[in-house]
Amino acid sequence: MNPRLRAVLRAGVLVAVVVALFLIFPRALAFAEMGARQIRYFWWLILLVALACWLIWGFKKKP
Repeated sequence: MNPRLRAVLRAGVLVAVVVALFLIFPRALAFAEMGARQIRYFWWLILLVALACWLIWGFKKKP
């Protein structure tokens, strides 16, 4: 099994687990839908989190 196929399988399993959890716990699905609707109001917060992640992990000194 090559690394690309393994990565695709892992992503597929992750998506399947998330879908199964949303079907088992409908309140989590409602929470995710509400969060998705609110993204249009909090896009700046998402950008700040992305910037923080980039500053923490992406801007390290390279050896």
